Amino acid sequence: MSNLAARHCKPSVTKLSPADTVNFAEQVPGWQVETDTLAKVFPFKNYYETMAFVNMVAWIAHREDHHPDMSVSYNKCRVAFSTHSVGGLSENDFICAARIESALSA
Repeated sequence: MSNLAARHCKPSVTKLSPADTVNFAEQVPGWQVETDTLAKVFPFKNYYETMAFVNMVAWIAHREDHHPDMSVSYNKCRVAFSTHSVGGLSENDFICAARIESALSA
């Protein structure tokens, strides 16, 4: 996993340049940059696993004070990060994505 997972979100950030966005996106495989959003759909076997994942993401978001939009279904969850205060993507979005990936691989 990238060193992004070892970092923490900062309260004051700036919008990433297109080049920085590409660089950070390469560090979180499977996540898609969709205009000003970083998103990924996570599949699960059942509702219990989906909800356990949702709770894990909520814990990470709370600890980092950076909260995604989530769409939850029976066996999948879409997680989407965007830094509304900068009107697009910031380093914080990629840090949280990397932390989720790191938690899943632990």
